[in-house]
Amino acid sequence: MWIVRLALRRPYTFVVAALLLLLLTPFVLLRTPTDIFPSINIPVVSVVWTYDGLSAQEIEQRIVYNHERMIAALVNDIEHIESTAYNGVGVIKVFLQPGASVPQGVALITASAQTALRFLPPGVTPPFVIQYNASSIPILQYSLASKQIPEQELQDLGLNRVKLGLSTVRGASVPLPAGGKTRVVAVDLDLAAIKAKNLAPQDVLNAFTAQNFVLPSGSAKIGATEYNVSLNSSPSVLTMLNELPIKTVNGAVIRIRDVAQVHDGYDPQRNIVRLDGVRGVLVTILKSGAASTLQVVDGVKKAMPRVLKTLPAGVEVKEFADQSLFVRAAVSGVLKEGVIAAALTALMILLFLGAWRGTIIIAISIPLSVLASIAILSALGETINLMTLGGLALSVGILVDDATVEIENVHRQMALGKPTVQAILDGAQEIALPAFVGTLCICIVFVPMFFLTGTARYLFVPLAEAVVFAMLASYVLSRTLVPTLVMWFYRHVKYGGHLDNSRKTAPWVRPFAAVQAGFERGFARFREGYRRWLGAVLHRRLTFAGLFLLFCAGTALLVPQLGQDFFPAVDAGQFRLHLRARGGTRIEMRLCAWWTGSRR
Repeated sequence: MWIVRLALRRPYTFVVAALLLLLLTPFVLLRTPTDIFPSINIPVVSVVWTYDGLSAQEIEQRIVYNHERMIAALVNDIEHIESTAYNGVGVIKVFLQPGASVPQGVALITASAQTALRFLPPGVTPPFVIQYNASSIPILQYSLASKQIPEQELQDLGLNRVKLGLSTVRGASVPLPAGGKTRVVAVDLDLAAIKAKNLAPQDVLNAFTAQNFVLPSGSAKIGATEYNVSLNSSPSVLTMLNELPIKTVNGAVIRIRDVAQVHDGYDPQRNIVRLDGVRGVLVTILKSGAASTLQVVDGVKKAMPRVLKTLPAGVEVKEFADQSLFVRAAVSGVLKEGVIAAALTALMILLFLGAWRGTIIIAISIPLSVLASIAILSALGETINLMTLGGLALSVGILVDDATVEIENVHRQMALGKPTVQAILDGAQEIALPAFVGTLCICIVFVPMFFLTGTARYLFVPLAEAVVFAMLASYVLSRTLVPTLVMWFYRHVKYGGHLDNSRKTAPWVRPFAAVQAGFERGFARFREGYRRWLGAVLHRRLTFAGLFLLFCAGTALLVPQLGQDFFPAVDAGQFRLHLRARGGTRIEMRLCAWWTGSRR
């Protein structure tokens, strides 16, 4: 009761607080990420080793196994480790304990990889250490295709222009392009010519190693001028690599072109991307961390025109797999359902109470409760997603309970002839404990969700939080803002046994008043009939309890018999159910026993 008295004494405080919440809502919505599902922060770190030419068995035995032992010895809070070996590639997934520090795990795994390099085959490069997040999913894709430009050049454009141009978008992660051919400088050896000139393939490799490099040279100062000195022996033109000397035999110089051919080539292709039948390259944009899908997609679409200007003519770029379309449609659908639910709830309140002032007050309290829940969720780091919006839509029909009971009881007190303020205080006092207990009972239903573990916790805890915060906000508003608005809205309304009997009904309101009056008469008859029936039951309590127990016992005995009648061929694993529809049509339904695992 003290909070109701405080609200009536300081009405402007709570009204200004409600207006402040309303004004802060746009900023909260803009700063809160929007996504399909809540952030699923499963602590997983992936380590990718690459060593071209090594078999999967050698990758597993010589690289993956050794690094796994090093990780187990140096990294803390490991739940379990999974590893997979392919030809030339080894992947180790380190699953950390829930709540473990992922940045610390990444640092320790990186340090262990540097230590493990000392025990691995020579030539192994340090691995890629990737922080895995289930929320990092593809949200947008672009395809590059051309009938004039070869695949290796398309792959080079996707890697060095498109990927780099989009990597600056906040929250976007762009992996290596799929499809195309990895551009390399290829050296095709002529084994017959090498043998004829008494050389070995290693001699060709030594020629490239000894002559295709850049040395630091410094500068030379001659007089008053300082010149840069270049000792760069790396050819600037690809074809000049063919002129590198290998060996001198009897005064004759054997060059690369005599035993091999250097040309612009590509690695063996492992995947193919086609756009309308034309081979091309696929660039995928991922959402990283807790970034908003809508913001990342909008940022990528704004940056893409600038990237397209750097591409040569003849490259066709198409956008598809836009995940933001689904996010916008899903969020819009949930919001639309919530608005419809709120409108229907307000209509039912108007039908039952028959007072437009009370309906407006309740219609104000519903969105304020929802906005308060969103503000608290945003402060806790949650996102606007299907689960939180679903929880808010679920709570819309429940949010009216506190305000409705409050206003209805105030109406009853006013109808007894009490002044407005006294009616508010008496009505609030009568329902204070039941309303509080009812709100707690609804909140307690969602408490078990906070004990979930794994992926289910990340999905359903935000839903429970949305409902609980909205219910608590609704209860606080029913104790503060609702009494204040009732005091203001009804300050010029006089009651004397019936509501609004001191004012004449406006012509445009009369049809609605007639509908509401008819509903009230029908509901009064229903209530009177229910009262008589309930009185009769309470007058014969023992008889009713005995009949109810007999009904329960008969049902328990009848269900097994019904099961035998409807499932006569249980041993055979199937049965047939014959029905005769209206008009003589015979319907036969053949079902199989579900425990056999078959469906027909």
